[in-house]
Amino acid sequence: MESLTIKQVRRLALLHAGLLKPGWTDLPSRAAGKGKRARERCHRVIDRFGYLQLDTVSVAGARTHSIVLTSRLDGFDASLGEQLLNGDKALFEYWGHEACWMPMSMYPQFGFRRRDYRVHPWWGDILGKHRKLADELLKRIDQEGPLRSMDLDGASGQGWWDIKLAKRVAEALWSAGDLAIRQRKNFHRYFDLTERVIPETTRKQTVSDEDAIDALLLKALDGHGWATTGTLAATWRLVNMKVALQASLDRLVRSNQIVARQLVTKQRNFPGWIRPCDLELMPKIDALRPHRNKGVLLSPFDPVLWDRNRVKLLFDFDQKIEIYKPAEQRKFGYYCLPVLAGEQLIGRVDLKADRKKGTLNVLSKHFENQIQQLQCENAMKIAINRYAESVGLESNIV
Repeated sequence: MESLTIKQVRRLALLHAGLLKPGWTDLPSRAAGKGKRARERCHRVIDRFGYLQLDTVSVAGARTHSIVLTSRLDGFDASLGEQLLNGDKALFEYWGHEACWMPMSMYPQFGFRRRDYRVHPWWGDILGKHRKLADELLKRIDQEGPLRSMDLDGASGQGWWDIKLAKRVAEALWSAGDLAIRQRKNFHRYFDLTERVIPETTRKQTVSDEDAIDALLLKALDGHGWATTGTLAATWRLVNMKVALQASLDRLVRSNQIVARQLVTKQRNFPGWIRPCDLELMPKIDALRPHRNKGVLLSPFDPVLWDRNRVKLLFDFDQKIEIYKPAEQRKFGYYCLPVLAGEQLIGRVDLKADRKKGTLNVLSKHFENQIQQLQCENAMKIAINRYAESVGLESNIV
């Protein structure tokens, strides 16, 4: 098999994501309360991708990290998603493709990033320019314990990027590995000394840059199934690392851990990578008959959706995030959740939670194909009601 079809790659992506016959790829499909077993199932989902992206927006009743888990674990209580980092050494927070919670076992693999981020990617050598402030901040946290951003001295600016200096220094110390995020409460980060957050055995593990990149690329394929080099690089922000990236791909090919396979479309072919074991799944994948009668809502930052070019390629779906647009310029809504039914993205809904009234309000709903709208109505209703139950609200869907 020298090439793959859109259908094969799409189904493989959904299988790996736990959204299509999750048992095939050893992912749980149901939640288990809010105790230890529930956390373990959450960790298994996060382990699959290697990350759980974070975002502040909670207008739909939950933030993206909870919505991703809700999409995969039937009966999941979304409130657990906010608590996963707290009092648990299974996860740490750091830069993946964005700020993410990641399995603690991956901490050593980001040694190269902590080293490179001694010079911050946005603020330059802020730690060198403000060494005295950085040392004072580390001393204060050592003596007083974890501090929130709002606990830091200095007045906030008015502009989006005019962040108070102490907060920038704290975030730079976190990016460089001198600080870590101990927990989040009401989504506020608590900065603490790294040695009080990351276990000593984990901190002392060293991984070469070559081994780290190899491991990260394999982990990216665990989540994607098949992916282009660009998607693999974007999964872990491997920017300006073209030579190291190509060397890693060459090593993985030589060791038969990945093989090159192109995705063939009517317009063009896309070179990409896949694991040999996933090629063996193709006969089963071709024989699948996914049902569209049950839908599920996906976060706009779901692992299947954050790479918008890939979403367009695999699903012919224009993934829109319109949070930053003025209301009158939005086509679909402020925070739209795409609806997956079977292997197709059939539409999207704009939701707003009203905790005082205990309702989940459907502000708008849009279908991709108006001709099939009647067939998709029930799948969308099922998706909204399932999500409403997860966030503890009653939906007003009719």
